[in-house]
Amino acid sequence: MASSDAAPTAAPTGTPAGAPRAADTAPGPLLVELVALAHRRLSSGLAATLAEEGCTVDQWRVLRALADGAGHPMGELAQTLLIPQASLSRLVDQLADHGWVHRRQGDQDRRRISAHLSRQGRTRLRRLDALAAAHDAAVRRECGLADPARALALERLAGG
Repeated sequence: MASSDAAPTAAPTGTPAGAPRAADTAPGPLLVELVALAHRRLSSGLAATLAEEGCTVDQWRVLRALADGAGHPMGELAQTLLIPQASLSRLVDQLADHGWVHRRQGDQDRRRISAHLSRQGRTRLRRLDALAAAHDAAVRRECGLADPARALALERLAGG
């Protein structure tokens, strides 16, 4: 004899009765959140490494941008490095105080100031780059990105 009362449905196998279903749980982190967290961790690790040499990440980035030997106008440098111009001016002041950078006025427009890496700055940058490269290699090994092919997606995401 069939009953019109249906038996309660059981929870899916492996899910305790009364437990929230997958649709009821919070979603996993978005890629932008993961990238932001990874950026913070990577930057703080690099910052600690460079701080042992008395340098900040932004100072190192300025030195690297000037390493091509061409000299760069302050506005262009600020735009390239995504650093506000006032902050960049302070950074260049600090680097100039150490003798790592010098400024030059433009030949045709004396108001146009460009920053250049000094010989001492180039020597300093080699040391800082070696430390940054060692840090980078350790992070890549830890994350399974030592093989350049595996890092390709990350490079595409970064716009490289």
